[in-house]
Formats: sequence, structure tokens, C-alpha cells
Amino acid sequence: MDYCFTGRGSSRNLYLVKRYQKNKTIITLQIMKKITTTVFVLASFFVFAQQKNKAAAQSFYAKDRTVTVYTTAESTNLRLSKTDNLKFSELKQPTERQTCVFVNPDKTFQSLLGIGGAVTDASAEVFAKLSKEKQQEFLNAYYNAEKGIGYSLLRTTIHSSDFASGSYTYIKEGDTELKSFSIEHDREFKIPLIKKATETAGGKIILYASPWSPPAFMKSNKDMLKGGTLLPEFFQPWANYYTKFVKAYEKEGMPIWGISVQNEPMAVQTWESCVFTAEAERDFLKNYLGPTMKKEGLGNKKIIVWDHNRDLMLQRANIIFNDPEASKYAWGMGFHWYETWAGGNQMFENVGKVHEAFPDKNLMFTEGCVEKFDAKNYQLWANGERYGSSMIHDFNNGTVGWTDWNILLDENGGPNHVGNFCFAPIHADTKTGELIYTPSYYYIGHFSKFIRPEAKRVSSAVSRSSLLSTSFLNKDGKMITVVMNQSDVAVIYNLCIGNQAAEVTILPNAIQTLVY
Repeated sequence: MDYCFTGRGSSRNLYLVKRYQKNKTIITLQIMKKITTTVFVLASFFVFAQQKNKAAAQSFYAKDRTVTVYTTAESTNLRLSKTDNLKFSELKQPTERQTCVFVNPDKTFQSLLGIGGAVTDASAEVFAKLSKEKQQEFLNAYYNAEKGIGYSLLRTTIHSSDFASGSYTYIKEGDTELKSFSIEHDREFKIPLIKKATETAGGKIILYASPWSPPAFMKSNKDMLKGGTLLPEFFQPWANYYTKFVKAYEKEGMPIWGISVQNEPMAVQTWESCVFTAEAERDFLKNYLGPTMKKEGLGNKKIIVWDHNRDLMLQRANIIFNDPEASKYAWGMGFHWYETWAGGNQMFENVGKVHEAFPDKNLMFTEGCVEKFDAKNYQLWANGERYGSSMIHDFNNGTVGWTDWNILLDENGGPNHVGNFCFAPIHADTKTGELIYTPSYYYIGHFSKFIRPEAKRVSSAVSRSSLLSTSFLNKDGKMITVVMNQSDVAVIYNLCIGNQAAEVTILPNAIQTLVY
């Protein structure tokens, strides 16, 4: 190319133009390189996304899989018994006359935190009365995934609840500064059982704790029992108490996953209880408990609010979770199943309403048991069905963890220091030394034994109201579908995934776990 310049400074101008052309070329090359790189990255992203979506859609095939069926049924000796091995075959369009359970692995929801029960003082005291052989049988029954039902979640109490031989705290009455704080009381029964349960579970278990009442001197009624409220001058000492508990238990080699603010904060009970309105719990959490846990290096511990029945849970969620300064400390909401005390049915839909309103908050069933103990009803089938129905509905409404109440009680439904005797899935007859397994144990086991922590819930629906169902995909690739027959007649149904189906028979008043 020829360059023609005239006039003064033409040499300088020529130099500048050449430099400009050179720089322009370099800049153009750089821009082209960036564009090429961007296009490549975007193309790679879309290819990866398509591959990922394709993999997700094709990650689970029913064809050629074997369905192993485990059954527990009334009026039979079937208790978590293997009853069938089935194969899938093609079924493109079910008819109206066919009963079906539809599972869609492509639609996934929450991950499972765990399933378990509570180690109370009562449970630990009864456990200590068993022979070494029966103790090991009991531990295996709950915490060994192969020999038992594989519990992975454990709740305990921060000092006493009603399920203990008496009331107690970890400090001397009136010790505002908590200088006398000691968990020595728990070293006799409760701590040894928690440690043995953890060992049987493979050395790891999710452990969380709940208080039933502050010490009497901190309350308006000067009594750990019969309700009352936390006095304002003790907001900070009571917040400090939680941190003392967590640190003391962790010093004993028992990591604490989390705590709840207050067990059943709207109940005035004859046993340990303390009332917190929604506003009171919100303010205590955001101004005292949350900041204190953080200040003490425990900000990673999960804090559960409410910890009471399903009836008022949405109102409590609205008050606490809509306050950003309180909500930031709340991992989620715990709930119980005792709303039927006033009559009516269990209000499962309220769990779903909280999940819908606050999808970023976790939901955990923190307590449930069959009330009004009567030894004649050890094998009452409806008790087990209450567990099965609740677990299916709660999981389908977004619950990530499910915790039963006492793991063990004696032949009187205790000990309970105010006579509030209840059922547990397993009872020990302390006179004969024998363990009594109730239907509740087996119904819980149909979930806990097969659906393992980190399993992902997938879409599951039934075509007849006599059946209930939930499904989870375990980390190992095994799909778990639990089906419950609420009717008193056998039902033949199709387990349907895409255009594949396996025909299954479920007995009257039965629960099944399908593993495939």
C-alpha cells in the first residue's frame, strides 16, 4: 500500500498512521479473540445444559429393573418382610379401571435430612434397666440400617421434660450468671444412650435439642411447670444457657446440629412449659438467641422455630419469617401432630402452605406420639397407620426431616413425672426384661430403613384415595416408593414410570416399600 503525505510533519504523520493501523489490527484481533472465546463458552454452556437436562431426563429407567417389595400388614405375620420381586413391562396408557401409583423421576423436590426419634430421660432410664443383650437388640433395632430401621436423626431435651423421673436444670436455682452450669445429671443415663446410638448408627447422627422450660426463677410464674413466660431481665441469661448446653455436649464428643427455641410455645401444660407468642419468639430470636449463638462461635448451628402443632404454624411463620432480622437466624420450622386435641383431623395442608409461602425455609417434624397409654393397645393397628399417613403427607408437603418422640418407654408408658403416659414404637417390660415392638415401629421403618439421608423426593401420585404414596431417589440410584393401603380390602395397582409398569398387590390395612 502506498502512503502519500504532503506538508510539514508528514514523516511524523506517517508514523502515527502506521502505529494507528497496527494498534487497530491488534485491537481487532483481541476483540475477535474475546468474541470467539465468548461464543465458545456460551456454546459449551448450552451443550452442557442440554447434556445435563438429557442426562437428568434419562438418569432413571424403569425398564429391566427389578422391584423388590417389602410389606407390613394387619392380621398377618408380615413385618417389613420381603414379599415379592417384580419386573416392569410396557403400559402406555392406564385405563380408568386400573389403580395406579405414578412416579416421575424427572420432577424432584426436597432432600431428606433424616428420620429418627428422641432420646429423653425416660427412654434412657428404661434402657439402663435392660440386660446387655436386650440393650444391643434395641440399639440394632433402631440404629443399624441392616439389622434394624436405620435411624439417622436424634432429638434430645435441654434439661428436663415431662418424660423424666423428675424436673431438673443444669444450674442452681437463682444462678443468673450460670456459674454452676453442669450437665452431670445427663452423664448417668442420657449421654451414654446417645453415644451408643451414635456408634450403632455408624459413628454419625444428626443431633438436635429442645428446651421445655427455663429454670423457675427466670419465669413469670416462678415454676418450670404450668406455662408462664420468660421474664425480660432473663432474656440474655437464658440465651447464654443454650450456648452453655451446646458447648458442654460437644465437649463430651456429641456434635450438636441445631436447637429449637422452645418446645410447644403456645401450650400451658401440667409439665415443663413456657409460653412465647409469635412476636415474643421473634424478638427473643433476633435480639438475644441468634446474636448470642453467633457471638459464641455457634452461628453455624441450625435454629428451629415454633416446634408446636400444625394448626398455628402459618401464623408463626408469617410473624418470624417476614422479619428479616429474625428470619436470618432461623433455619426453618419444626412442627408436631397434636392439633387433633381440639377435634378434627390432622392439618397436613398447613405444612404445604408454609412451604409454599417460604420455600427457602426448611420444615421438620419434631415430635409425635400416640397419647393415652393403655397396654391393651400395644398392637392397635391404627397407631401404626397414624405414623404412615403423617409421614407420607408431611414429606409430600415439603418436610425434610421426621422425628418421633420417645424411642423407648416402659410397660406403663413412662416414666413421666406428671403421669402423662404415652406410647413409643418400642416398649420394655422392665419386669420380664422383654422388648415389645408395636405397629408404629414397623410403619416408621418402611421409610427410615430404605429412604436414606440426602435422598431426593420425586413426584408420586395415586389414582385412588384408598392409597397413599411418596417416593424418593437415593444417592445410590435406587428409587424408593412407599405405598399405604388405608382400606380393609386388598388392592391390585400398577407402579407406573413413563410407559413402564409393574403390577403389585397390597394387602388390606398394609404398608409397602418398593425398592427398584
